[in-house]
Amino acid sequence: MPNVVDLFCGCGGLSYGFEQEGFKTVLGIDHDKAAIETFKLNHQDAKTILGDIREISNEQILKTLDGSSVDVVIGGPPCQGLSLSGPRRLEDPRNQLYLSFIRIVSLLNPKYVLIENVPGMVSLFKGKIKDEIVKSLEELGYTVNFQILKASEYGVPQHRRRVFFIGTKNGEKFEFPLPTHKEQEDLILKKMVSTYDALHDLPILESELGEPIQEYTLPVQNAYQELMRHNSNHVLNHIAANHSDKVKETIKLVPPGKNYKALPEELRNSRNFNVAWTRFPDHAPSPTIDTGHRHHFHYYANRVPTVRECARLQSFPDRFEFVGNKTEQFRQVGNAVPPVLAQTLAKKILEKL
Repeated sequence: MPNVVDLFCGCGGLSYGFEQEGFKTVLGIDHDKAAIETFKLNHQDAKTILGDIREISNEQILKTLDGSSVDVVIGGPPCQGLSLSGPRRLEDPRNQLYLSFIRIVSLLNPKYVLIENVPGMVSLFKGKIKDEIVKSLEELGYTVNFQILKASEYGVPQHRRRVFFIGTKNGEKFEFPLPTHKEQEDLILKKMVSTYDALHDLPILESELGEPIQEYTLPVQNAYQELMRHNSNHVLNHIAANHSDKVKETIKLVPPGKNYKALPEELRNSRNFNVAWTRFPDHAPSPTIDTGHRHHFHYYANRVPTVRECARLQSFPDRFEFVGNKTEQFRQVGNAVPPVLAQTLAKKILEKL
């Protein structure tokens, strides 16, 4: 069983996906206490270090690993400071986070390294950041390839785009997996999973707020719901927001897949709504789930989505429980790599290990 270390692990979506493909997570590191608690709850065999990665010594990491070998190091380090040159680049505190990631890769010398980030980073500052990532991994002996992947093309019900850098020690460039889904199915590819496909078996919570633990009210309707409900007998983290009647009436005016521009002009010109508000489409994947939870509405109910609904759209199975207050839980979900996409990459890596 190959071992994984997850740096900047958050709640652990990336490593959770690797575990579904047979990897063992041996260590997770993050500075967010609530996220680490969620990580520990869902990665019960993994060790954790809570703290600023810049202040965590090589000795502490090796002591925590206690002799475990490491095959893959994964994570999403902040990379914005890499665009700077000269002394400023080394002084930028954001760079210290990325350089700590590289320090730990150098320490553990894994066969594979995976770095995830936002896609705009590839072209930002004329590609300087991208070039620096490739260079820093090549200097450690890795052959590096990168690609922007769209989660909806790999079975995740969300149009989330992220760039993945994968470094290999075997001298071969990593070949990214081909898409498995498209907007309309054909002889080879499946149809993308829609928001409706992903969510409509959950308790709808139209007029009630919901309980901490709820029963499923509908049977499984499709393969995605079956995947989400595997080894789960109930629904967690599914508490609705308590909106005022006025807010509900405003939300009601936005059709599925539309945004504030669909509101009557008098409401559009008032300050009583957020211009980022968009209602989920029902028969297409959702837009990107972010760390805030008040930017989107449920495709049918007149409210913002619950933590569980966002988690479903991120492909977290229902057995994955989030801890912390609601704001912390939404942040954990929005910051994560979708486990289903992570598993697809893990499968490809496993073929070469």
